[in-house]
Amino acid sequence: MNHDVQIDDLVRLRKPHPCGSYEWRVVRIGADIGLKCQVCGRRVLLDRRTFNKRVKMVIARAADRVEKNDLRGS
Repeated sequence: MNHDVQIDDLVRLRKPHPCGSYEWRVVRIGADIGLKCQVCGRRVLLDRRTFNKRVKMVIARAADRVEKNDLRGS
């Protein structure tokens, strides 16, 4: 499955990080996808093929959070 992700999206991977977290924030997009663990802050790079195999779901989109913040400020 090909996941369309953007910088600052929150994703859940299939296997936990050694710290116990399943949740990662997308910090880089290119030939590789850069991820940052939401518990311990560890940063990793995964090639797109590996990322697409390991991602389970996109928890929150960056664009959705921006829209919610805009609505609160109005």
